[in-house]
Amino acid sequence: MKPLSLRQVLVGLSVCTISLLTACSPIAAQQEAPADRAEVPAAKNVILFIGDGMGVSTVTAIRIFDGQQKGMLGEENVLPFERFPHIALSKTYSVNQQVGESAGTATAMMTGQKTRAGFIGISSKATRGNCASSKDHHLPSLLELSESAGKSTGIVTTTRLTHATPAATYAHVPERDWENDADLTEEARLNGCKDIAAQLIEFPYGDGIEVALGGGRNEFLPHEVADPEGADTEEGRLDNRNLAQEWVDKYPNSAYVWNRKQFEAIDSGSTDHLLGLFQNKHMQFEADRAEDVAGEPSLAQMTKLAIGILERNPNGYFLMVEGGRIDHAHHDNNAYRALTDGIAFADAVQVADEMTDEGDTLIIVTADHSHTFVIGGYPTRGNPMLGKVITNNSRGEANSSHATMDDGKPFTTLGYMVGPGGAWVGGPRPDLSEVDTGGDKDFIQQAGLPAEDDTHAGEDVAVYARGPGAERIHGVIEQNEIFNAMGAASGITTTVPE
Repeated sequence: MKPLSLRQVLVGLSVCTISLLTACSPIAAQQEAPADRAEVPAAKNVILFIGDGMGVSTVTAIRIFDGQQKGMLGEENVLPFERFPHIALSKTYSVNQQVGESAGTATAMMTGQKTRAGFIGISSKATRGNCASSKDHHLPSLLELSESAGKSTGIVTTTRLTHATPAATYAHVPERDWENDADLTEEARLNGCKDIAAQLIEFPYGDGIEVALGGGRNEFLPHEVADPEGADTEEGRLDNRNLAQEWVDKYPNSAYVWNRKQFEAIDSGSTDHLLGLFQNKHMQFEADRAEDVAGEPSLAQMTKLAIGILERNPNGYFLMVEGGRIDHAHHDNNAYRALTDGIAFADAVQVADEMTDEGDTLIIVTADHSHTFVIGGYPTRGNPMLGKVITNNSRGEANSSHATMDDGKPFTTLGYMVGPGGAWVGGPRPDLSEVDTGGDKDFIQQAGLPAEDDTHAGEDVAVYARGPGAERIHGVIEQNEIFNAMGAASGITTTVPE
């Protein structure tokens, strides 16, 4: 497909100030950069890392757990991105929700505008689930703008490639659940809305997305085609389109891979466009990845290959990397998997940090939102992060037995306010005395309120940055200002289709 004809409006990017209920114009909000930033060198490359659901308490728990895995007490450990020189707090609310979700929050970071919950690449002026209302309210994303500027682009995630966070880099829908054509409503079909997977393959800007790695084969393959790993394809596409094959047919020097052996055979020096779909739905949790029969690459390995392909472009690149399953484990109240996925996410950041030059590559690490995940109970120094609490005695030394609550039963350092771990509420709390809370990866942390899933939480999340333009990350910022910082650092201009 030929790139769209484009009219470029050359404007500098600066802070987009919004109110809770009013979104700003994507062009009017971008003004000339302040004079004191005029000498800041441009970032040739921009990498945005999003730890889905990775709130501040999660980062702390990952840090301690990672340190303990390395033989430390744990608290003194430092994660790779915690060494970055610039840090801020990001406000994660959306236009219509006090506590955000991934579609609206990712759209804020990718387009510079806060929007409504459930919207992907659509302004708040539309109505959720209504295709017709969204037609004139598409918001250009930084990935689209980067492609239009001649840069290479990539998406790496452990979720489905069509899931909310990765979708916000390239798609425009008023309903995050429209991942394949089977999900579209009759109104959406009549008014010409495209499903998210189709939008990835039909991406019209520049020479197309160079790298897309994650899960979600179900959204790309016909439901009548057998999955290579034998997974259920009942929720596959109804239009009989094989989007993976369309990717290969569309791009020269391209490849589609679905297992680790194929992934490892890819030559980053000769592959121009790579699509990887390693699971029918989401990729495995890091704790389960080794058990996958076909094999999956790690998030760090996918990040390394993506950078290897993208860095060949002399104009630079934009890459979004998501550790998406941190969030899913939190929803399950499963701290073990949340933290092991968090360590895998930190490993991916370290790979990017080592492969790139701080003089020309801006790296930003953040979360889209947090969870009701808490660390408490006055545990002694070095207490196992996933273990039961042992407190100190009056001399400041560790007691010989676990601390107990008023019910006389021990409790864990980690817990949740909401979720399946609260199923006991209304009856006696389960006794954890004989339970190996740290060694069982399936252990569900206890929660205070019973629910099928943990909810997101609304406190600010941390933003870490290094490289050209990283100084824009400071203080307490609106989440959409992350887009402004990335765009201003790389000199990306707002591009509007004619």
